[in-house]
Amino acid sequence: MTVESIPVRSAPRSLAWQGDDLVSWVGGGRRWGRDGVERRAPFTWSLPFDAGTVSASGRYSAVWQERGTKAVLLEGERVVRELNRSYYHAPSFDYPLGLGTLGDGREVVVHCPDDYNVLQIEDAASGERLTAGDREPQDVFHSRLSLSPDGRYLLSVGWFWQPFGTALVYDTALALTDPGTLDGKGLLPATAVMRGEVTAGCWLDADRLVLAAGREEWDEEESAGLAPCHLGVWSVSAGRWLHRSPAGDAEPGVLLLPRGDQVIAFPGHPRLLDTATGRIVAEWPEVGVPAKSACFGREDPTPVAALHPDGTRLAVAQTDRIAIVTLP
Repeated sequence: MTVESIPVRSAPRSLAWQGDDLVSWVGGGRRWGRDGVERRAPFTWSLPFDAGTVSASGRYSAVWQERGTKAVLLEGERVVRELNRSYYHAPSFDYPLGLGTLGDGREVVVHCPDDYNVLQIEDAASGERLTAGDREPQDVFHSRLSLSPDGRYLLSVGWFWQPFGTALVYDTALALTDPGTLDGKGLLPATAVMRGEVTAGCWLDADRLVLAAGREEWDEEESAGLAPCHLGVWSVSAGRWLHRSPAGDAEPGVLLLPRGDQVIAFPGHPRLLDTATGRIVAEWPEVGVPAKSACFGREDPTPVAALHPDGTRLAVAQTDRIAIVTLP
């Protein structure tokens, strides 16, 4: 398991693989080839965007201010349109924005353009709002949005006022016919996420999602929930936990990257975890990242990392380099 380095002039604030190249659209566009040479795109932003993501297809990307109200949707180097979110507590939690593809092939943007607690699904190409209609949202702050690989389900890892981190799962096919279903409790029972504070989540496949809990505890007697510092695998179709296991000696942080039946967590450095047992398969303490414990509160930067689509290499942004980890 080797760790190689690509030197950088400044730490990239987003990373994505395009073939064997690494790209970052934050900062106006930067690219690193296999030769390690940095190449810049010929455009700049007037706002100091500091976070970004890329759709699974690679067609669309987005950049935003993690604790601001502005974002931009891109197709390659072309600006598709500007995006916004509510000012309400915006400096206190991470910008909620996700890119994905629905079951019918439409690429979409999921975000909260009007209110902090109202999720909207929009066609990426046209901007058409697919979930327009009367809404009665619950009082929850959505953040860290991700669509399942088949686009059927939407995961929000956000928080409610205390503050305390939680997770919600919605059926996007149902939301397209009844947008109000995005305002309810969703498909994940409250009892499943009302013990340990949920800080991170990701999809393993079209049915299974992984949730991670930090150190905070809401109800120690809630046996159906995920205990503090635990990793859990939830099946949407079965409506139950498949696995719940201790996740080591540290909070897992806010970022999980799926790799088969494993996930990569970032509790100050990358850790490869087995989702069935919580066992640490491998870790790289020499590759340091910010130890961010929640999507709200302190304005700590989110770790910046990207897993190659073939699962063999992990790119992690450092202050003066990009570390390329060869995975076992």
